[in-house]
Amino acid sequence: MNKLFVAYKPAGIGSNLFLSKLKRKYNNKKAGFSGTLDPFAKGALLIGFGSHTKLFRFLNKTPKVYRATLWLGAKSDSLDTEMIENVEILKELPHAEVENIVKSLEGNLEYEPPIFSAKKINGQRAYDLARAGKEVLLNKINSTIFKSELIHYSHPFVTFEATVSEGTYIRSLGRIISNRLGVQNGSLSALERLSEGQFRYNNEDVLDIKKSLNIPQNYYLGDKENLKYGRVLALEDLEIKKDGYYWLDNGDNISILNIQLNEVKYELGRIYTC
Repeated sequence: MNKLFVAYKPAGIGSNLFLSKLKRKYNNKKAGFSGTLDPFAKGALLIGFGSHTKLFRFLNKTPKVYRATLWLGAKSDSLDTEMIENVEILKELPHAEVENIVKSLEGNLEYEPPIFSAKKINGQRAYDLARAGKEVLLNKINSTIFKSELIHYSHPFVTFEATVSEGTYIRSLGRIISNRLGVQNGSLSALERLSEGQFRYNNEDVLDIKKSLNIPQNYYLGDKENLKYGRVLALEDLEIKKDGYYWLDNGDNISILNIQLNEVKYELGRIYTC
């Protein structure tokens, strides 16, 4: 069964274990997901069954939207509630100040990723080194924060939403907010991914692949039998001849082409949409 849909991963379960449950639910052994969510996090997780797992890299998955709750004064090396060491009682802050600081995240941001992350250091995951008590030094990364807004402030909890580029660490955003508020420690008490690009949870309804791709559609003007049988396509028979990836509508299936240096290759053959 080929299927592409958005599932809702609950908190407290890893993405791989959640996928195993979906495999059993739909009785399908070939499945995958895009955009791993930590066990701590919940929310939208893009799932593919069958040949549709090959489409992830061609889907419109950015920007991503998250809702998070920051616990001001909570010290945790993991920057979430997994490893809370101490909670400092803080004086309530002016609402306008909190709102302005959350808004100040917008734009290009350079920051340190969490030491409890999947970043690799000499072939080892940072979180494995951190859990083993070893020193973890990570290079700063850059993210684009397209929008950041305060949803609710009920001291000491700050709930905010952020629309971000791929690879952004929301736990680090929480730390930045804390620091800009003059608070030494802050950790997330909740994290939810609301969407990946155009994809939001909708009761696991099947997605329309032709409306989900982030590459342009091309048009084949030659003999349709060539498409039907997966024959080599000539560049002059394509409407768009510029280098890049394109998809062709073959009726009940699509093909993805790669044009490079005047040569046309099938990146993916016939992917059935129904």
